[in-house]
Amino acid sequence: MNAIEIKQLRKEYKDRVAVDDLTFNIKEGEFFALLGFNGAGKTTTIKMLTGLLKPTSGDALVFGKSIITDMNSIKEYINISPQETAIAPNLTVFENLVFIAEIYGFKKEIAKTKANLLLEQFKLTDRKNDKSKKLSGGLKRRLSIAMSLITNPKIIFLDEPTLGLDVRSRRELWHILNELKGNVTVILTTHYLDEVEALSDSIAIIDKGNLKAIGSLDELKKQSGLEKLEDIFLTLIESEEVLWRH
Repeated sequence: MNAIEIKQLRKEYKDRVAVDDLTFNIKEGEFFALLGFNGAGKTTTIKMLTGLLKPTSGDALVFGKSIITDMNSIKEYINISPQETAIAPNLTVFENLVFIAEIYGFKKEIAKTKANLLLEQFKLTDRKNDKSKKLSGGLKRRLSIAMSLITNPKIIFLDEPTLGLDVRSRRELWHILNELKGNVTVILTTHYLDEVEALSDSIAIIDKGNLKAIGSLDELKKQSGLEKLEDIFLTLIESEEVLWRH
Protein backbone atom coordinates (compact mmCIF):
# COMPACT_ATOMS: atom_id res chain seq x y z
CA MET A 1 0.00 0.00 0.00
CA ASN A 2 1.18 3.53 -0.76
CA ALA A 3 1.37 6.01 2.08
CA ILE A 4 1.80 8.91 -0.35
CA GLU A 5 0.96 9.23 -4.04
CA ILE A 6 2.32 12.39 -5.65
CA LYS A 7 0.60 13.32 -8.89
CA GLN A 8 1.97 16.07 -11.15
CA LEU A 9 2.71 18.21 -8.11
CA ARG A 10 3.84 21.69 -9.08
CA LYS A 11 4.80 24.91 -7.33
CA GLU A 12 5.47 28.09 -9.27
CA TYR A 13 6.69 31.45 -8.06
CA LYS A 14 6.81 34.62 -10.13
CA ASP A 15 10.41 34.10 -11.18
CA ARG A 16 10.84 30.32 -11.11
CA VAL A 17 9.37 26.85 -10.93
CA ALA A 18 10.35 25.32 -7.58
CA VAL A 19 8.68 21.93 -8.11
CA ASP A 20 8.06 20.78 -11.65
CA ASP A 21 5.20 18.25 -12.01
CA LEU A 22 6.59 15.64 -9.61
CA THR A 23 5.02 12.20 -9.79
CA PHE A 24 6.07 9.29 -7.57
CA ASN A 25 4.83 7.06 -4.74
CA ILE A 26 6.10 6.34 -1.23
CA LYS A 27 5.14 2.96 0.25
CA GLU A 28 3.70 2.56 3.72
CA GLY A 29 6.40 1.75 6.28
CA GLU A 30 9.18 2.78 3.90
CA PHE A 31 12.24 4.80 4.88
CA PHE A 32 12.35 7.22 1.96
CA ALA A 33 15.19 9.65 1.26
CA LEU A 34 14.73 12.84 -0.74
CA LEU A 35 18.08 13.99 -2.15
CA GLY A 36 19.09 17.18 -3.91
CA PHE A 37 21.25 20.25 -3.59
CA ASN A 38 19.93 23.37 -1.86
CA GLY A 39 17.19 24.85 -4.04
CA ALA A 40 16.37 21.52 -5.67
CA GLY A 41 12.76 21.59 -4.45
CA LYS A 42 12.96 19.20 -1.48
CA THR A 43 11.74 21.63 1.17
CA THR A 44 9.01 23.01 -1.08
CA THR A 45 7.77 19.47 -1.74
CA ILE A 46 7.69 18.69 1.98
CA LYS A 47 5.88 21.96 2.73
CA MET A 48 3.18 21.06 0.21
CA LEU A 49 2.80 17.55 1.59
CA THR A 50 2.43 18.90 5.13
CA GLY A 51 0.00 21.70 4.30
CA LEU A 52 2.41 24.60 4.75
CA LEU A 53 2.24 25.57 1.06
CA LYS A 54 -0.52 25.23 -1.51
CA PRO A 55 0.46 23.65 -4.84
CA THR A 56 0.10 25.65 -8.01
CA SER A 57 -1.29 22.52 -9.63
CA GLY A 58 -1.34 18.76 -9.23
CA ASP A 59 -2.14 16.87 -6.06
CA ALA A 60 -0.85 14.31 -3.60
CA LEU A 61 -2.80 11.64 -1.78
CA VAL A 62 -1.86 10.75 1.80
CA PHE A 63 -3.48 7.41 2.59
CA GLY A 64 -5.94 8.21 -0.17
CA LYS A 65 -6.76 11.74 1.01
CA SER A 66 -6.03 14.82 -1.09
CA ILE A 67 -3.70 17.53 0.18
CA ILE A 68 -5.93 19.97 -1.72
CA THR A 69 -9.28 19.09 -0.14
CA ASP A 70 -8.54 16.93 2.93
CA MET A 71 -5.52 18.53 4.61
CA ASN A 72 -7.21 18.84 7.99
CA SER A 73 -7.78 15.10 8.23
CA ILE A 74 -4.32 14.35 6.78
CA LYS A 75 -2.71 16.24 9.67
CA GLU A 76 -3.85 13.44 11.98
CA TYR A 77 -1.49 11.09 10.13
CA ILE A 78 1.66 13.20 9.92
CA ASN A 79 4.24 15.05 11.95
CA ILE A 80 7.53 16.75 11.23
CA SER A 81 10.88 17.12 12.97
CA PRO A 82 12.38 20.35 11.55
CA GLN A 83 16.02 21.38 11.43
CA GLU A 84 15.40 23.95 14.14
CA THR A 85 14.19 22.06 17.19
CA ALA A 86 11.14 23.26 19.09
CA ILE A 87 12.50 22.16 22.45
CA ALA A 88 11.76 24.37 25.46
CA PRO A 89 15.25 24.83 26.95
CA ASN A 90 14.16 25.40 30.55
CA LEU A 91 11.93 22.33 30.70
CA THR A 92 13.35 18.92 31.47
CA VAL A 93 13.45 16.19 28.83
CA PHE A 94 10.40 14.54 30.41
CA GLU A 95 8.53 17.85 30.73
CA ASN A 96 9.07 18.62 27.06
CA LEU A 97 7.50 15.33 26.03
CA VAL A 98 4.57 15.69 28.41
CA PHE A 99 4.04 19.31 27.34
CA ILE A 100 3.88 18.48 23.62
CA ALA A 101 1.56 15.53 24.30
CA GLU A 102 -0.81 17.81 26.23
CA ILE A 103 -0.73 20.35 23.40
CA TYR A 104 -2.03 17.57 21.14
CA GLY A 105 -4.87 16.95 23.58
CA PHE A 106 -3.71 13.96 25.61
CA LYS A 107 -4.68 13.92 29.28
CA LYS A 108 -1.89 14.28 31.85
CA GLU A 109 -1.57 10.58 32.80
CA ILE A 110 -1.65 9.41 29.20
CA ALA A 111 0.87 12.11 28.29
CA LYS A 112 3.22 10.87 31.03
CA THR A 113 2.88 7.26 29.87
CA LYS A 114 3.66 8.23 26.28
CA ALA A 115 6.61 10.33 27.44
CA ASN A 116 8.13 7.44 29.40
CA LEU A 117 7.76 5.07 26.45
CA LEU A 118 9.54 7.50 24.15
CA LEU A 119 12.27 8.14 26.72
CA GLU A 120 13.00 4.43 26.67
CA GLN A 121 12.75 4.12 22.87
CA PHE A 122 15.14 7.02 22.31
CA LYS A 123 17.49 6.01 25.12
CA LEU A 124 16.87 9.21 27.09
CA THR A 125 15.63 7.70 30.34
CA ASP A 126 18.84 8.53 32.21
CA ARG A 127 18.46 12.18 31.12
CA LYS A 128 14.77 12.37 32.03
CA ASN A 129 15.13 15.10 34.65
CA ASP A 130 17.88 17.12 32.94
CA LYS A 131 17.06 20.58 31.64
CA SER A 132 16.95 20.38 27.86
CA LYS A 133 19.37 23.28 27.45
CA LYS A 134 22.07 21.10 29.03
CA LEU A 135 21.78 18.36 26.40
CA SER A 136 24.34 17.83 23.66
CA GLY A 137 23.34 18.47 20.06
CA GLY A 138 22.82 14.77 19.44
CA LEU A 139 20.56 14.34 22.44
CA LYS A 140 18.55 17.43 21.48
CA ARG A 141 17.93 15.89 18.06
CA ARG A 142 16.79 12.65 19.71
CA LEU A 143 14.39 14.59 21.91
CA SER A 144 13.08 16.61 18.98
CA ILE A 145 12.33 13.47 16.96
CA ALA A 146 10.76 11.81 20.02
CA MET A 147 8.49 14.84 20.40
CA SER A 148 7.37 14.49 16.79
CA LEU A 149 6.37 10.87 17.46
CA ILE A 150 4.23 11.65 20.51
CA THR A 151 1.04 11.49 18.42
CA ASN A 152 1.92 8.08 16.91
CA PRO A 153 1.93 9.51 13.37
CA LYS A 154 1.76 7.18 10.39
CA ILE A 155 4.20 9.43 8.52
CA ILE A 156 7.08 11.48 9.91
CA PHE A 157 9.15 14.00 7.97
CA LEU A 158 12.75 14.36 9.15
CA ASP A 159 14.47 17.49 7.83
CA GLU A 160 18.25 17.14 8.10
CA PRO A 161 18.03 15.24 11.41
CA THR A 162 21.79 14.87 11.91
CA LEU A 163 22.93 18.26 10.60
CA GLY A 164 25.90 19.50 12.64
CA LEU A 165 26.26 16.35 14.74
CA ASP A 166 29.58 14.61 15.30
CA VAL A 167 30.21 11.15 13.86
CA ARG A 168 29.35 9.26 17.04
CA SER A 169 26.10 11.18 17.61
CA ARG A 170 25.08 10.61 13.99
CA ARG A 171 25.68 6.87 14.23
CA GLU A 172 23.77 6.62 17.51
CA LEU A 173 20.80 8.43 15.95
CA TRP A 174 20.98 6.19 12.87
CA HIS A 175 20.59 3.15 15.10
CA ILE A 176 17.48 4.61 16.72
CA LEU A 177 15.98 5.71 13.39
CA ASN A 178 16.55 2.23 11.94
CA GLU A 179 14.24 0.86 14.62
CA LEU A 180 11.39 2.98 13.20
CA LYS A 181 11.43 1.02 9.94
CA GLY A 182 8.17 -0.74 9.23
CA ASN A 183 6.38 0.99 12.12
CA VAL A 184 6.11 4.44 10.55
CA THR A 185 6.72 5.87 7.08
CA VAL A 186 9.78 8.12 7.26
CA ILE A 187 10.61 10.80 4.68
CA LEU A 188 14.18 11.98 5.17
CA THR A 189 15.92 15.00 3.68
CA THR A 190 19.67 15.05 4.14
CA HIS A 191 22.92 16.07 2.46
CA TYR A 192 24.80 13.11 3.95
CA LEU A 193 24.95 10.37 1.32
CA ASP A 194 26.31 7.83 3.81
CA GLU A 195 23.18 8.48 5.88
CA VAL A 196 21.01 7.64 2.89
CA GLU A 197 22.97 4.45 2.26
CA ALA A 198 22.67 3.41 5.90
CA LEU A 199 18.96 4.12 6.38
CA SER A 200 16.95 4.29 3.19
CA ASP A 201 14.77 1.70 1.52
CA SER A 202 14.13 4.03 -1.44
CA ILE A 203 15.76 7.17 -2.78
CA ALA A 204 14.44 10.00 -4.92
CA ILE A 205 16.93 12.42 -6.49
CA ILE A 206 15.53 15.85 -7.35
CA ASP A 207 17.20 18.67 -9.27
CA LYS A 208 15.66 22.05 -10.15
CA GLY A 209 12.24 20.75 -9.18
CA ASN A 210 12.50 17.70 -11.45
CA LEU A 211 12.65 14.06 -10.49
CA LYS A 212 15.91 12.60 -11.81
CA ALA A 213 15.81 9.11 -10.30
CA ILE A 214 13.86 6.94 -7.91
CA GLY A 215 14.44 3.45 -6.55
CA SER A 216 16.39 1.46 -4.01
CA LEU A 217 20.15 1.91 -3.90
CA ASP A 218 20.61 -1.42 -5.68
CA GLU A 219 18.12 -0.39 -8.37
CA LEU A 220 19.90 2.91 -8.92
CA LYS A 221 23.24 1.14 -9.17
CA LYS A 222 21.85 -1.29 -11.73
CA GLN A 223 20.13 1.40 -13.78
CA SER A 224 23.13 3.74 -13.79
CA GLY A 225 25.94 1.20 -14.02
CA LEU A 226 27.68 3.00 -11.16
CA GLU A 227 28.59 1.58 -7.75
CA LYS A 228 28.69 4.61 -5.48
CA LEU A 229 25.68 6.75 -4.56
CA GLU A 230 27.88 9.85 -4.75
CA ASP A 231 28.76 9.04 -8.37
CA ILE A 232 25.12 8.30 -9.25
CA PHE A 233 23.97 11.54 -7.62
CA LEU A 234 26.57 13.80 -9.23
CA THR A 235 26.25 12.17 -12.66
CA LEU A 236 22.49 12.68 -12.71
CA ILE A 237 22.65 16.24 -11.43
CA GLU A 238 25.28 17.18 -14.02
CA SER A 239 23.51 15.56 -16.97
CA GLU A 240 20.09 15.45 -18.62
CA GLU A 241 19.77 11.74 -17.84
CA VAL A 242 16.75 10.47 -15.90
CA LEU A 243 16.45 7.09 -14.20
CA TRP A 244 13.10 5.57 -13.30
CA ARG A 245 12.06 2.68 -11.11
CA HIS A 246 10.78 -0.15 -13.29
